[in-house]
Amino acid sequence: MKSLKHIGLCLVLICVLVGCSSNSNTNNGKQAEASETTLAKAQREGFITVGFANEMPYAYATPDGKLTGASVEVARAILTELGIEQMDGVLTEFGSLIPGLNAKRFDLVTAGMFITKERAEQVDFANPEYSIGEAIAVKIGNPLDLHSYEDIKNNAEAKVAVMVGAIEVDYLKGVGVAESQIVTVPDQPSAISALQSGRVDAITMTGPSLQAVLDSAQDSDIERVMDFEQPVIDGVSVRGYGGAVFRQDDDEFREAFNAELEKLKESGKLLEILMSFGFTEQELPGEMTAEELLQ
Repeated sequence: MKSLKHIGLCLVLICVLVGCSSNSNTNNGKQAEASETTLAKAQREGFITVGFANEMPYAYATPDGKLTGASVEVARAILTELGIEQMDGVLTEFGSLIPGLNAKRFDLVTAGMFITKERAEQVDFANPEYSIGEAIAVKIGNPLDLHSYEDIKNNAEAKVAVMVGAIEVDYLKGVGVAESQIVTVPDQPSAISALQSGRVDAITMTGPSLQAVLDSAQDSDIERVMDFEQPVIDGVSVRGYGGAVFRQDDDEFREAFNAELEKLKESGKLLEILMSFGFTEQELPGEMTAEELLQ
């Protein structure tokens, strides 16, 4: 009997130890996943969630639901090289991209976002993928004779639509356009609608973006102002540089992204991708880096 009791006690102890080991392994696995970097997790799972704002030609959804655009396809080419085959897009308003990234609603922003010091206080930028100027569109015939942001400032009756959170808000205010003249809208289609309905006299966004939205709208009552003068703020002509956006603790991911972006530039693949969305060689970023832009 003693022997049987002894054997029983041993079996109980073995079960307890096995159970503890199992729980320990599970806990260790959970801890490992919790400490996993964004890049490592995406490489393990084979997909990543990206935020975009439906802004052509940078990042938008096609009628059949496919996520595409210049910034998207640049990111897709880079992520593929990093072993991440799938990009799952989350559509949101432009002004919600950075808050959504930091709230971990998505892991990367690819939306043609300009690299600025103000934004860099909240997020980190990859090196720029393109460089671009501003543009405006008006009703056919340009009734208010608007050819610059200065012209808008000098006509108190003129109103201009711009996407909420976009850099153009800062540019307009920077040249002295009154806040009462600036009408913020959630997206590009809303900007076109505001101009078509007469709520505003002009809409503004980057050149390729404006051209893409005009091509999509196909409205003969709207025209792009081709002799538009670039804004000058504090004596410097404005020219923006856009790039992918990362959380500030994702240095590994951003550096890996930058390394692959450099390969795209050197191979000519970057220009090839950009040209398919209406960009030209003039929109290439050259040797400019995010660090230089933020000095």
